[in-house]
Amino acid sequence: MKHIAALQNLVTAASLDGEPSAAELDAIELEMPLIRAEVELLDAQIMTIDRPANELDERRVRRARNRVLAARRNLTNRAGVAQSGGAA
Repeated sequence: MKHIAALQNLVTAASLDGEPSAAELDAIELEMPLIRAEVELLDAQIMTIDRPANELDERRVRRARNRVLAARRNLTNRAGVAQSGGAA
């Protein structure tokens, strides 16, 4: 009988047991306003799934979209400042 062995290292859950690094936590914290804005947009969209949207619903979705865009803009601007090195 011929034995078959894997030629690659096994991927196990043990490699995923580590906690996030400080840099990963900082990145999550930096993106948190965008994450919250996207959750608010999703909530507003979910409320209008099973019924016709009225004027209040439309405003809620529009404002949530604007918050997402503003959060993305702010995140992009912060990333641009951090990468530029602060030369003035």
